[in-house]
This record gives sequence, structure tokens and C-alpha cells, in this order.
Amino acid sequence: MDNQRKAYSFAILAVILWSTVASAFKISLRYVDYLELLLYASFFSTLIIFVVLIARNKLHLLKTYSAKDLIFAALLGFLNPFLYYIVLFKAYSILPAQEAITLNYTWPLMLVLLSIPLLKQRINFLSIVAIIISFFGVIIIATRGDFASLSFSNIKGDLLPLGSAVIWSLFWIFNLKDRHDVVVKLFVSFCFGLILSIILIIIRSSFVPFTLPPIKGILGSAYVGFFEMGLTFIVWLSALNYAKTTAQVSNFIYITPFLSLFVVSVVVGEKILFSTFIGLVFIIAGIILQRYTNPIKWKI
Repeated sequence: MDNQRKAYSFAILAVILWSTVASAFKISLRYVDYLELLLYASFFSTLIIFVVLIARNKLHLLKTYSAKDLIFAALLGFLNPFLYYIVLFKAYSILPAQEAITLNYTWPLMLVLLSIPLLKQRINFLSIVAIIISFFGVIIIATRGDFASLSFSNIKGDLLPLGSAVIWSLFWIFNLKDRHDVVVKLFVSFCFGLILSIILIIIRSSFVPFTLPPIKGILGSAYVGFFEMGLTFIVWLSALNYAKTTAQVSNFIYITPFLSLFVVSVVVGEKILFSTFIGLVFIIAGIILQRYTNPIKWKI
């Protein structure tokens, strides 16, 4: 199999796996709360990344970290997985999966907006139009189609996936400054994220007694840790590495939210609202327009 076919194969596999995780969130949250899901999923994701490090013979690269590097890695770990998944899992615990999926997918827009002050990126007129188009889609989803009256169905809940998109974008931007191997820096930041998750659960146990979850909660957390937070990201990086150009595989990612909605409707049993689908179309249209009028480095 030539490299380009490998790139497409890895990209398709990553899209399929990522399309299942929203349903896994909702199902797992039936058996564990969002902080417990964070703890267990962080453990399983750190474990699988560690296995990948050993398999790729990269464990020795951990010695290249200085004290300053570790402090920076702790910052990254605080943003992702710790803070990002606290906010995202909380969103899924109180919102229909279809709303959380689509609103969280605004992260490329948040990335553009944050790159203006943080990366000194310039933004042109078409990019502004693209952002307006996408945020019109956000309004359609948040109002469930009643955008004329601006009657938001759950404004506090909708702010959570939008907030998670901001956190992910900050992680992406700061991650650009870390020049270590991609898998190694992912492992180190996830180690710090796991430590923070453990500390948070210990603190909470003073108020809410800690109990072991049922086996379905553990299995769901393992699935989330392996295929959302850990292994699938490495599969996606493999697709990018095999591709002749990033653009040849990156467009596959736009399939993910639509496929996720289909899986949610089948597995979780949610009735997908027409307003959700239309709002997502506007969001994706704005992202695509922005990407090709004011491109940023989209490799990660």
C-alpha cells in the first residue's frame, strides 16, 4: 500500500472512531458523573499513549524535558485534558448530544479569533464573513430554529461547548510552542492532566463519598479514553504524516460531525432536529470559507 492510500485509510479510520465518541459520552454519563468520567478516561488515555511510546521506541525522549519544559507541559495538561474535558463532559451531561457536538465544533472559529491577538494573525474581510456565517449557525442551534425571537433553549448549557472550543483553541495555540515529539508531549501533558484529575476527585471526596462505578461506567470510560482522548489522535497524526499534503486528508474531518449525528440518533436514540442539521451546515460552511481565505497551520 502506497503512502497516500495509507493516509486515506488512517483518516477514514480516525473519522469513524471520532464519530462514535459523542454517543460514548452520553452512554458513559448514565453510569458515572462528568468528573468521574474525566478521571477514568484520563487514566485510560494516558495508558494507551504510554503503550504507543513504548511501541515506537520513544520512551527515551522523555529525558529531553527540562524543568522549564515540564512546567510548560503542566500548563498544557491543565488545558487539555483537564479543563477541556471538564467543560465538555459537563456540557454533554446537561445538553442533548446533538447540541454539544455541533457547538463544540466551532473550535476552528475560536482558533481564528484567538490567533489574532496571540499569533498576530491578520484577518481579511472574507474571514469576517465566514465567522458571521458560522455563528449564525450557532444561533440556529442554540435557539433550535427559533432564531427570529432569539429564544435560547438553554443558554447556560450552550455556553459550555462553546467554552470548550475556546479552551481547545488555546491548547492548540500554546502547543505550537512545544517542539518536542508530538506523541511524547501528548503523553506528558496527559500525565499532568491525570494528576490534576486525581487531585480534584480527592478534594471532592471530602464532600461527595467516592465509590467505584459499575462495569458499564468503566468500559465506557475506557472507550472514551482510548478512542477520543488518546489513540484516535495518533491515528489522525499518522494520516497527516503519510499524506503528501495536509489538505489531502484534512477535509475528511468535516464528515465527523454529520456522521456523529447519525450515530447519536441510532445509538443514543436522540431525534436529530432539522435546526441542528441546518445550523451545522452553516458552521461547516463558515469554517471551510475561513480556512481557504485566511489559512492557519492546520496540521494539529
